[in-house]
Amino acid sequence: MVAHGPANASVLIVDDDEIVLLALSETIGLEGYKVTTSNSAIEALALAKRESFNVIVSDHLMPEMTGLELFSQLKDIQPNASRVLITGVLTLKTVIDAVNKGEIFRFLAKPWVREELVATVKNATQRHQLLEVNSQLQRDTQTLNQRLVQSNTQLEEKIHELSISKRALDSAHQALTHNFNHSLELCYRIINTYHPMLGKETKAIVDLCTRMAETGLLGDHAAHVLKVSAWLQNIGLLGISRALITKARQAPHTLTENEQLLVNNHPVYGQTIAAFIDDLAEVGATIRAHHERWDGSGYPDGFAMYAIPETARILAVAVYYVECALPQSEAVEAVIRESGKAFDPEAVRLFLKSTQPMQLPRHIKEVLLAELQAGMVLARGIYSPGGLLLIPEETNLSEKILKKITDHNMVDPISQRLLVYV
Repeated sequence: MVAHGPANASVLIVDDDEIVLLALSETIGLEGYKVTTSNSAIEALALAKRESFNVIVSDHLMPEMTGLELFSQLKDIQPNASRVLITGVLTLKTVIDAVNKGEIFRFLAKPWVREELVATVKNATQRHQLLEVNSQLQRDTQTLNQRLVQSNTQLEEKIHELSISKRALDSAHQALTHNFNHSLELCYRIINTYHPMLGKETKAIVDLCTRMAETGLLGDHAAHVLKVSAWLQNIGLLGISRALITKARQAPHTLTENEQLLVNNHPVYGQTIAAFIDDLAEVGATIRAHHERWDGSGYPDGFAMYAIPETARILAVAVYYVECALPQSEAVEAVIRESGKAFDPEAVRLFLKSTQPMQLPRHIKEVLLAELQAGMVLARGIYSPGGLLLIPEETNLSEKILKKITDHNMVDPISQRLLVYV
């Protein structure tokens, strides 16, 4: 027999006594519950497998099995259903068994009190609802945990893939950096081989520009452009004869108009060659403009003031200091005198800020064998035509060493260019 009420809760009542079954059904049904009854424990098990119940109320002593035995099986079928045992024989053993096995929610003794029965069913229904909500929360939590585990696994895989990609990119970057640095070194070696004095000057200019770049007053990009430009600023001179380069350094006032034009165009040649080494247009622009003057009287384009790239204005100061072939203190004074004329005053301030506390690079000049004097310091070692080192770099020349050089030159003429510090 089934009774329907307004509530959504359902109650299964099991008792082999039809009269008791009817009384329980009417009492609980009047409270609005959906009531299902059964006078057989076996039938109750079958019902529980087909339909869910909030509360199951059962007599204890029944012919097919006891109420506790029924609840023991129902616990596995519907674990959240609240089980209420009604018995006329309430012994201590029955209570202990029920509590130890956790199979019941409440005991009701026969004859029951209507108010107690109604309150018990109401509390049992609330308990079932709480257990169902808790079970759903557990299922949701498990689902979320599974998704989280999957997400974490996917994230770990992604991180692993990104790590592999990063290592590959780092490796490629290192290879590119190595190749780039190798290209700069190759250019320097070519310049140094073609004209050793230019090689020495290039090293000194790079040293100055590196110091100015490391002050932190330039951005990373500008610092990179300045340092690369310092390595390549002389590369345009490779298109000019060594004799003309030497003449331009030692006696610039004797240059013909065509010779001066060749010299003045070397920044343009340098810009073209630099494009094959570094794809930054700023490097080429810096090389092209590093002989421009703040007052607009420089070459090759006659740019003035801020029309000259910032890195070119800075490089111009370093180039002038190294190439002016004056003693250090006089060279610094010359740079200061040209501030606001040849040079951007801010670039001069950067030069002074980055070099005053440090040892400035020594100036170098090329001399004839006959011009070597005691007290001079070699800026480059002297080698025999066969490549044998005769006098090492940094040697302070004495009369004895000068005689050794002269005697050797008479037997095996020294053909290399001679460089000394000013």
